Amino acid sequence: MEQLKLSLSLLQLNFSQSMAEKSITIPKKENKNIEFKEKLSPETHLKNDKKQHLASQMKFRLETGDGRAVYILGVDDKGNAKGLTELEFEESLNVLRVIARENSAEIEKVEKFEENGKTIGRILISRKYETKMKQHIIVATAGHVRHGKSTLIATLMTGEADRSHKAWLYLNVLPHEIERGLSADLHYGLYGFRAGEILHLKNPLNKKERAKIVEKADKLVSFIDAPGHEPFLRTTIRGLVGQSLDYSLLIVAADDGITNITKEHLGILLGVNLPVIVCITKTDRVGEKRISEVEQQIEELLKNVGRVPFPVRYEKDIGLVIDKLDMIVPVIRTSAVNLEGYDLLNKLLYSLPERKKELEKPFLMFIDRIYNVSGAGTVVSGTIKQGKLKAGSELLLGPDASGNFKKVKAKSIEMHYHPLEEADAGLVVGIAIRGMKHEEVKRGMVLCDESVKPRAVKSFEAEILVLNHPTRIATNYEPVVHCQTTAEVARIECLDKEYLKAGDSGLVRFTFKYNPHFLEVGDRFVFREGKTKGIGTITKIVKYAG
Repeated sequence: MEQLKLSLSLLQLNFSQSMAEKSITIPKKENKNIEFKEKLSPETHLKNDKKQHLASQMKFRLETGDGRAVYILGVDDKGNAKGLTELEFEESLNVLRVIARENSAEIEKVEKFEENGKTIGRILISRKYETKMKQHIIVATAGHVRHGKSTLIATLMTGEADRSHKAWLYLNVLPHEIERGLSADLHYGLYGFRAGEILHLKNPLNKKERAKIVEKADKLVSFIDAPGHEPFLRTTIRGLVGQSLDYSLLIVAADDGITNITKEHLGILLGVNLPVIVCITKTDRVGEKRISEVEQQIEELLKNVGRVPFPVRYEKDIGLVIDKLDMIVPVIRTSAVNLEGYDLLNKLLYSLPERKKELEKPFLMFIDRIYNVSGAGTVVSGTIKQGKLKAGSELLLGPDASGNFKKVKAKSIEMHYHPLEEADAGLVVGIAIRGMKHEEVKRGMVLCDESVKPRAVKSFEAEILVLNHPTRIATNYEPVVHCQTTAEVARIECLDKEYLKAGDSGLVRFTFKYNPHFLEVGDRFVFREGKTKGIGTITKIVKYAG
């Protein structure tokens, strides 16, 4: 078959016409969503290494083509037309179908040109986007180390009893977490419901299975598993403050009971105005007398902070508390070993309503994690605070150390590995961006619509409450301020009192010591230094950067 010249006109070519009827040209490979393939065979290209390479390659083409990729079959890398037999063409097409499914995509259109028994094909592949937004709530765990937070989430996700005491490994996957048997970072899980039926995961580590849950469920529950070990308190605060959470599970082990960490985490949850559900775990390890003692501890603790404990024993109890979670705290007995209480907890989570989402406001998301993904480039993740985002939108990202924001493009959106055409406030998503170097993107930056008109804040005033402190807090004290996903040292200036001690509230001014950040009046935050912890609400922006 003759060599065919390079141009872009093949993209508009009607393959139903013969070569004699129309001059055929092949697109330049400089178009980054176009891939040439001479031939693909199942025996060679569906083996693990080759399959993974093809999947990454297709993901890159889809990303650069805003969800669409074009494959030209029967052409070598230099643009020379080789042609395929009918059998070779069908085999190549079947390989592309398999690789497309790996990327939650499908073959949208197949065009063929035949000449002298040889075939050249143009294959259009597009991503399958989820367009209908589902009910979705985000639930975080808090509580002391080894009280069973990761195990509780893992057994909820799988629906399987944890008789081997290894379910926590589904979330704690980092080498040092496995070695020490405790969480050291934030971990994410999910399960869903469809028409009231639970959609469990057989293998929570499987990306395809998680994506399938997102696709099938009409209600999703995303979990954020925060560390309980005190040295990782900074990470815990980031999980509880920076994720636009809907609800929280405070975990208390029946054998251990209430600890100082339990009290501190409860203080943070209430400080950011988060509804709390208490789960007593490990009830299989102790007798009824000990469980009752722990319930009494929980009751006293909750009443001391102005909340009403309510033991949930029967399904009818859920209806009594579900619309009163601003004051009432459900308390449920659970065991991962025999699944005691899991029916009630599942029904409660299914019954929890979505909290009010600010969909009418322009898009805004604080960046929590940054990835460099093969085939996609820089991907940022976080919880959308307000508004909606469509794939392909132009956005602002910042501020940098000078307080500036830069224009970027949201190439694609994913939620638990499932592609979305549009994402709403309250969803935990990953967004592939173009227009800013990977090393320039930092946790705590904001990704937003231009209409937000973001400005970097250097100084602000706030009403604060000191939860605990060994001495007193006065002007020039320098704690770390945790607001959204920001963590930055700031200097305090007391405005209405000479100093503040544990239990005191007052008006203070915070000035960031190093970098400015995007903050707004009304934002809630936590501040700490060593074991000092307090909460606050921003009341006034004093000074912007620049």
